[in-house]
Amino acid sequence: MAQRPGIFPTFFLSGFECSSFLWGNRVRRNLVAETGHDRHAAEDYQFLSSLGIAVAREGIPWPMVDKDGGYDFSPIDRFIEAMNASRVIPIWDLCHYGYPDDLDPFSDEFVTRFAAYCRAAAEYVIPKVRGPHFFTPINEITFFSYCAGEWGWAAPYHCTREDRMRLLEALCRAAIAGVKAIREVDPEARMVHVDPLVQVVAPRDRPDQEEAARHETYVDTFLAWDIICGREHPEFGGSPGILDIVGVNNYSFGQMEYREHGPHAPLPPGDDRIAPLCDMLQTVWERYRRPMIIGETSGLGQGRDSWLRDVMGESLAAVHRGMDLQGICLFPGVDMPDWHTGEWVHNGICDLVEEDGDLKRVPHQEYVAELRRWQKELNRVTSLDEDPFSDPVELQDVIDAAHRLNMQPDKDWH
Repeated sequence: MAQRPGIFPTFFLSGFECSSFLWGNRVRRNLVAETGHDRHAAEDYQFLSSLGIAVAREGIPWPMVDKDGGYDFSPIDRFIEAMNASRVIPIWDLCHYGYPDDLDPFSDEFVTRFAAYCRAAAEYVIPKVRGPHFFTPINEITFFSYCAGEWGWAAPYHCTREDRMRLLEALCRAAIAGVKAIREVDPEARMVHVDPLVQVVAPRDRPDQEEAARHETYVDTFLAWDIICGREHPEFGGSPGILDIVGVNNYSFGQMEYREHGPHAPLPPGDDRIAPLCDMLQTVWERYRRPMIIGETSGLGQGRDSWLRDVMGESLAAVHRGMDLQGICLFPGVDMPDWHTGEWVHNGICDLVEEDGDLKRVPHQEYVAELRRWQKELNRVTSLDEDPFSDPVELQDVIDAAHRLNMQPDKDWH
């Protein structure tokens, strides 16, 4: 981390829930409006800036700007104005589960239309925000293929494993075409391909399902990235340069016990089959050797600060092992509703409190304090430091202490 400049201006990133899917009731959802981010854009970006966060994942709602044979990008102008005022660089999500009503995601038209939209989006935003310029063409291809291709939660409402695989391949084709279109506008644009970091294990009493669990781990974590980097389906045009930056999402429910039918079951806290985050990051690093970020991570409720403490301990251990980990995205910046129940999840840096018909932003103080603590630690051990340690071995002490945190996540290494 101290040996060369980072890809991003700050190690900590954030972002805003921006899903725009057709939900199971055939009603278009707009999570930007549901969280009030559209009305509070200036406040939200000022808050991130006040925390020393200079990068945020932000969405362009494809189904809402691609209409009637043309594009209307005016809905994102308020975000561009807000991020410029607060000097925050965006990572633009170009498809966050939503696509235009008249498109079939399994068609060739989906690929060509997505590429045209990506080109138009890049032409619109690149002159308006300072560089470097970052894009996530299609967010969470793997999860999208489950959500809409097997579980039927959202359009296109398919409900078989075969449809899940077809949708994953279709989304990968579109993402590859989208990257190429964006780089026609800006050859230096960087791509962040985000997907969950997943481990699936067999039930303790079903050793016969170990191979099936390993296959699910591969499909859930690696297949989309393998296609994008050209290891699988090279006819789609993928390459390591198109994969570019690997964004791994880390949540507690990403480690699961295999279920033959239906979603796998999350492993309970304390299960000895839970793999250390550092080890899981290493499997990604050794496979691709591309720069990485943790593309999303957050704890829940009162556990947000301890979750960040554990993630940072594992992340410093990963850096110590030589992995090119470029940042951690604390997602979301403000709370989000559960897609199914509408109840607030309480996983943001800010909670949302309904007040006078609006959604007041209330920072979660313990979470913010833990973020501040780690920012101070990182500033002490990187080249940004203006007041370095007098004892040069203390850098190793910090990393070793963080590594010990992996073994004792309930203890504060301070």
